[in-house]
Amino acid sequence: MNLSLTDEQQLIAETAADFLAEKSPVARFRALRDRGDEVGYSKALWKEMAELGWVGIPFDEKNGGADMGMAELITVLEAAGACLAPEPFISSILLGGQALSLAGSDEQKKTWLDPMIEGSTCLALASQETGSRYNLARVSTQAERDGDTYKLTGEKIQVIDGHAADHIVVSVRTSGGESDEAGISLFVVAADAAGLTRTRQHRVDHRSAALLQLDGVSVDASARLGEEGAGLEILRQVTDLATVGLCAEMLGGMNQAFQSALGHLKEREQFGVKIGTFQALKHRAARVFMDIELCRSSVMAAARALDAGDDNAAQLVSLAKATCSDAYVHAANESVQFFGGVGVTDEYDVGFYMKRARVCELTFGDAAFHRDRWASLRSY
Repeated sequence: MNLSLTDEQQLIAETAADFLAEKSPVARFRALRDRGDEVGYSKALWKEMAELGWVGIPFDEKNGGADMGMAELITVLEAAGACLAPEPFISSILLGGQALSLAGSDEQKKTWLDPMIEGSTCLALASQETGSRYNLARVSTQAERDGDTYKLTGEKIQVIDGHAADHIVVSVRTSGGESDEAGISLFVVAADAAGLTRTRQHRVDHRSAALLQLDGVSVDASARLGEEGAGLEILRQVTDLATVGLCAEMLGGMNQAFQSALGHLKEREQFGVKIGTFQALKHRAARVFMDIELCRSSVMAAARALDAGDDNAAQLVSLAKATCSDAYVHAANESVQFFGGVGVTDEYDVGFYMKRARVCELTFGDAAFHRDRWASLRSY
C-alpha cells in the first residue's frame, strides 16, 4: 500500500493549507467563541469551500461531486484540524452526507445531498442515545408506522453540529428490542419539523453538539433511507468514514500544536541558552514527533483501505483512531508543558488544541474501544 500523496493530492493539501491559513486562522475560531456566535461557523465560508470543490470530494459526479475518495478528503481535513476550522466537514460530509450517498435513492440525493454538495445546506446524523456509548445498535427511539407516514419519538444526544443543520438523518427503531442489530431504520428529518426540539450544547473545545427531542415527529415513508430495518450497516459504514476523517483532523491539530511548541523551544532562553538545547526536552519532542509520523501513516492506510473496499478496512480504521486518540492527547499535553506556565493561559492558542484533543479522543470511540475492536476483528 502506497502511503505517500500523489501529485494531485499534494496540490489539494497545499491549496487547503494556504486557503485555511488565510481565511480561518485560529484567531477566527477564538473570535467565534468570544462573541458566542449562534452558529459556531461561517455558512458563507462553507459555501466558498464548496465552490472550491472540497465538500463534493467523496461524492459521485452526477450529484455534483468530484468522484474522489477519502485519500483526497483527508488532506483537506488535516489542514482544517491545524487551523481548528469549525466548519461541518465531519457532520455534513461524512455523517449525514455519506448516509444519503450510501443508502439514498436518486430522488433523495437530488433533494438533500446535491444542495449540501453545493454548499447551500448542511446535514447532520443523530445516532447516539443516553447509555449507548459507542454501540450503534442501541437504539430506543421509536418509529411507529401509520400508512405512508411514521411517527418518531425519542431522544438523541451529541448530534455534532445538529443545532445548525438543515436536515438530520436520524436512526430509529422500527422493530426489535433496544439493542437488536436488526430493526434499525434511518430517516431524514427537517430541522423545522413539527415536534422536533433542538437544544444547542457546547463541548469543552467550544464546538457545538445538539440534544434532540422527537415528540411524535411525522415523516413520510419517502424520507426513509434504504430498506426498513436495515440501517445498522449504513451507520457502521458512515461512522468508519467519519472516524478516519476525524483522525485526519486530529493529525493536523497535533502537528500544529507541536510545531508551535517547537518554535517556542527554539526561541525561549533560560540560563543563557535556548531551552530546546536541553536534552530532556529534546527526548520528549522526539517522542511526540514519532507519534505524529506514526499517525500520518495509519490515517493514510485507513483512508486508502476504505477507498479500495479492502477486507481489513475496519481494522485499519480502529488502528488509526486508537493511535490518534493517544497521540493527540500526548502531543497537546507535551506542547502545553513546553510552553511552561503560560501554556495553560487562554492567551496562548495551544490550550485550544489540548481541549480539542480531549473531545476528539472520545468521539466515535476512544483508544480502549478501538484497541478492543481491532483485536476482535483480528479474532484475538
